[in-house]
Amino acid sequence: MTTIEITASAEDYLAKLLSKQEVEGIAVRLFVTDPGTPNAETCLSYYRPDEVQISDKLMQLEQFRVYIETNSVSYLKAAVIDYAADKMGGQLTIKSPNSKIPQVNEDSPIEAQINYYLYTEVNPGLASHGGQVSLVEVVNKADNVIAVLRFGGGCQGCSAVDLTLKDGVEKILMEKIPDLAGVYDVTDHSNTTNAYM
Repeated sequence: MTTIEITASAEDYLAKLLSKQEVEGIAVRLFVTDPGTPNAETCLSYYRPDEVQISDKLMQLEQFRVYIETNSVSYLKAAVIDYAADKMGGQLTIKSPNSKIPQVNEDSPIEAQINYYLYTEVNPGLASHGGQVSLVEVVNKADNVIAVLRFGGGCQGCSAVDLTLKDGVEKILMEKIPDLAGVYDVTDHSNTTNAYM
């Protein structure tokens, strides 16, 4: 975990916040939402002892523990968490230069693989119609892995969305990700306000 830097001022600031929680053993959780995509956000949250996962990576600081969500570790390389005091009180900043860079291979979590191919292969094509698709969740049904997707922009309400879903999105994802059994669309297509026709 030496690739993540938490400055002394940030550690002091976070330790003060933790002490106000009055929870024995409370720690900090560090994770990236939508890692490897343009929407990636690096986040900090309080983390009670009963929430800790076996797969979390532990970073022990002098004043408290930081748990890093295992799927976020590679996206947090060279991350810096700092606190700068100013007249208004101060600001905690998180710089994570690798959080938006796709980093997938066949061993990556299936969510990361799906997001990678949606943003690199599917969405560039949909963008010409003002549309995009995003991953909502991955579900296992009878040992079949299904990607639950939501269309937006020009794809929402489009009359050709079924064709786009089956012959475009599903075909690309299933070719690239052998463990994926199919896709499911949860978009409300009754709203045709911005639909591409």
